[in-house]
Amino acid sequence: MADDQDWFGADTATFGDRLAGAREAAGLDQKGLAGKIGVKQSVIAGWENDLKEPRANRLQMLSGILGVSMTWLLTGAGEGPDAPDDDSPMTSDIVDLLAEMRALRAQIVQSGEKLGRLEKRLRTALKD
Repeated sequence: MADDQDWFGADTATFGDRLAGAREAAGLDQKGLAGKIGVKQSVIAGWENDLKEPRANRLQMLSGILGVSMTWLLTGAGEGPDAPDDDSPMTSDIVDLLAEMRALRAQIVQSGEKLGRLEKRLRTALKD
C-alpha cells in the first residue's frame, strides 16, 4: 500500500491525476462519470487537467461513485485505488520531472488568474 500512496501522493500526483486514476480504476470514461454526477464531460476534463475544482457536493459524489475517500482525492492520503501495475519503480529523475511539471502547471494557473484580474482592471479603466 505504501507504493500506492507514493504513486498518487501529493509529491507525484495532482487532484486531477488522482481523479483520472480513480475514474479509470472504476472502469469509467469521462463521459460516463459526467453522466453519473450530472455535469458535462468538459467539466470532468477541466477537473482532471487541474483547470477547475469541484464543489464540496460534487467532491462527495465523486468519492462515492469512484470508491475512494474525499481526503484521498484531495491529498493522496487515505483510501484510493491501487497504483497502476508496473514492476519498475519510479526513479528520482521521474519524480523530479513530475514535481517540476506540477510547479509549472501551478504557475500557469496563477498567470491565468492574474491575466483575468488585469483584463477586469482594463475593462473598468475603459469604462471610466
